[in-house]
Amino acid sequence: MFKTIREQIDTIFREDPAAKSVLEIFLCYPGFHAILLHRLAHRLFKMGIPILPRTISQTSRFLTGIEIHPGATIGRRFFIDHGMGVVIGETTEIGDDVMLYHGVTLGGRSLNKGKRHPTIGNRVTVGAGAKVLGPILVGDDSAIGANAVVTHDVPADSIATGIPAIVRPRTEKQREPAVDPTSYIDPAMYI
Repeated sequence: MFKTIREQIDTIFREDPAAKSVLEIFLCYPGFHAILLHRLAHRLFKMGIPILPRTISQTSRFLTGIEIHPGATIGRRFFIDHGMGVVIGETTEIGDDVMLYHGVTLGGRSLNKGKRHPTIGNRVTVGAGAKVLGPILVGDDSAIGANAVVTHDVPADSIATGIPAIVRPRTEKQREPAVDPTSYIDPAMYI
């Protein structure tokens, strides 16, 4: 548990240049609160405990403005920047090193009981206000532009922008330098 918290703090320091201290993260980062509460709710959900996971999820939503269904599967080093208005549906699957901005919806388009929410690959960035809808796959190393509405698969290493989203390959200029998630974080940042 402490390793998970430490990794989440390191992720925030790496992804947000505005983060100044661990205390600030503990007190002022709703994405941090939402993901920790989600990890607890998800564990209880997987154990088959009734009502309590949804109660934790709804309490988290009330406190943070971020709604994550306890059934959603979220990988490591997940970061929600600003966070208000983020909605993540029950059958959503999110890979490692994913970043969402405020107002993102990872939602469904049907009332079927099965898989109805998106699968987000590793190292994906989803811009502010984007809507990724239905049981689609967003491939690794892709980006979804702000306010895009995505209803079809996005291949790996692509960018999806517009309404409806148009998908095109990423260019070298659009790629961000790779960051080693295990890279050293200055301990002075924790003071």
